[in-house]
Amino acid sequence: MEGVSDRLRVVIASPLTRDLVELIARDERLEVVWEPELLTDPDIDWMVGPKQRTPEEQARFEALLDSAEVLFGVPDHSGRALGRTVAANPRLRWVHTIPAGGGQQVKAARLAEADLERIVFTTSAGVHATPLAEFAVFGVLAGAKRLPWLLGMQRVKQWGPREPLHLMGETTVLVVGLGSIGRLTATKLTALGCRVVGVHRREVEADVERIVPVERLAEAASEADAIVLALPGTEQTRGMLSAEVLANIKPGATIVNVGRGTTVDEPALIDALQDGRVGLAVLDVTAVEPLPEDSPLWELPNVVLAPHTAAISPHEPRLIAELFAENARRFLEGEPLINVVNTREFY
Repeated sequence: MEGVSDRLRVVIASPLTRDLVELIARDERLEVVWEPELLTDPDIDWMVGPKQRTPEEQARFEALLDSAEVLFGVPDHSGRALGRTVAANPRLRWVHTIPAGGGQQVKAARLAEADLERIVFTTSAGVHATPLAEFAVFGVLAGAKRLPWLLGMQRVKQWGPREPLHLMGETTVLVVGLGSIGRLTATKLTALGCRVVGVHRREVEADVERIVPVERLAEAASEADAIVLALPGTEQTRGMLSAEVLANIKPGATIVNVGRGTTVDEPALIDALQDGRVGLAVLDVTAVEPLPEDSPLWELPNVVLAPHTAAISPHEPRLIAELFAENARRFLEGEPLINVVNTREFY
């Protein structure tokens, strides 16, 4: 770290294994700095909290961050730590955030307009599309095949009554948000025979019957057997699945959320689950995470909860490293980067 280099200085600020650090460092135009003893073990879920460092280790860590031109990861996944680093490091030019929704980490840093213009921020959007789309399909299938009813009978050791389950070919699914996750979800559901309708703020290429504007969400919800939310967490999407929309849904509809918990009016959803308007909610995300112990969602029999794990796959770290390496090439060669954060809406 200590010599002057004409290479682009990349500091690994998020846990990464040696082989993936070496993958990034294959480009000899990069000076990759990695001190794993200052980072959480890559095998430990980063959501459990930041690395506990001694004061001396913290000083070393911050000195590394302050020497970077590029950061792989937001330090300790903390907006506050990012804000400190940006203020201390005028050489910083690019930060790659690990989550697909890393724009929210940038927003939490409360950066000045000049810093948002000086530094480009990117996310790992798209890396998680396949596991999230599969989880969304699982949720729609669980609703169509009446999973809460089946599990309820199993719990009380009741064999029957024998009642019909729904067919995917007779299921209408509303996919709200047609980014990479929503589009792949639509493709998989269409392959299963579902009638898929998209909700998006503009026309895009997707395997859907039609696309309706966001302003008509409540109207479109009235026709859907299942609603899949694949939205980023922004001010524009906050509470998009509102009490008004839930009042218009088809009785017994399934709600699946693989986007962000803030896109749902959670008290309104709980009311709809309790009175049966929503037959099943399959949630990878909640408004507050970890979900508070006193949340009714824990106990409701028609809720399936995943602790924000649906995106995780064994291939995730390598895919993120490969995405970063490609963006590093683009950065060095003056090409547009992939997944640049919109610093107005922070997604």
